[in-house]
Amino acid sequence: MSATSSAPTIPAPFWRSKALAELTPREWESLCDGCGKCCLHKLEDADADGVYYYTNVACRLLNLGTCRCKDYEGRRSHVPDCVQLTADAVAGLGWLPSSCAYRLLAEGKDLPWWHPLVSGDPETVHSAGISVRGRAIAENRAGPLDHHLVTWPA
Repeated sequence: MSATSSAPTIPAPFWRSKALAELTPREWESLCDGCGKCCLHKLEDADADGVYYYTNVACRLLNLGTCRCKDYEGRRSHVPDCVQLTADAVAGLGWLPSSCAYRLLAEGKDLPWWHPLVSGDPETVHSAGISVRGRAIAENRAGPLDHHLVTWPA
């Protein structure tokens, strides 16, 4: 009688084994890498449907050091047009940055090495230069948004 040894099968991470619509609220929220890009003001070209221009101007609720919302749970009472990301909405939000985990997964792609779920470190999004840390300004200091157009968030 011969015994065969096999290594235990390690289950795939939830983002590879579930569709966005199947994620638990905790899994959904953990997909946010904390880059802060979605909290930058964007301008839509009125003459070109779906063309957006990014600015380096942050929403008044974005903490520019942590790149996290100062009042995530109550954000919509302070910023009524703050978009609530949902599995159904992600595919139609053309302004989401190409590095956004929600967008990547909706497009059938995997998370990059710097994503905290992959790296195990919430600082890699910043050390890899993906976040808005050190590159965004507060909206109360900005003036006209069209004076703050940038290309790096996309």
